[in-house]
Amino acid sequence: MPQTHTHDRDILEAALIGLQHSLAAVEARIADLRSRLGGLAAAGKAAAVALASVGRKRGMSEEARKRIALAQKKRWAAYKAGTAKPAAAKPPKRTLSAEGRARIIAATKKRWAAFHKAQQAPKPAAKKAVRKTAKQTKKAVAKKAPAPATPPATTAAPATE
Repeated sequence: MPQTHTHDRDILEAALIGLQHSLAAVEARIADLRSRLGGLAAAGKAAAVALASVGRKRGMSEEARKRIALAQKKRWAAYKAGTAKPAAAKPPKRTLSAEGRARIIAATKKRWAAFHKAQQAPKPAAKKAVRKTAKQTKKAVAKKAPAPATPPATTAAPATE
């Protein structure tokens, strides 16, 4: 459950910041009371600084930002210089001569003429496929074949002894 883990961490960090802020406020009040009692003045100043630093994030000077920006620009320039490919010159655009165009047109017309000729040629008549049912086939076979003759009766030959 990575999402729960990150949410838990965020909640805990927020709680820590809130408690530190409360601690700084309590320390500031303690320092104020000590100063009223004639206690340590230095502790009051330290508490005020601590309270002021808890609420703010760290800042960066303009000079530091400029130095970082320039360094980053320098790194990018070096990276781009190392990986940049020289711009390839585009080959000149090719043009078709009148003679070449005429040859292409002639070849296309020839192909279309052959195609149309093939389309207009009479097609051979397709043979009709006659489907015969099983009954028709049996009847046709019966009509063509003569009826089988009865075989002659065989008589037993007398045995010679």
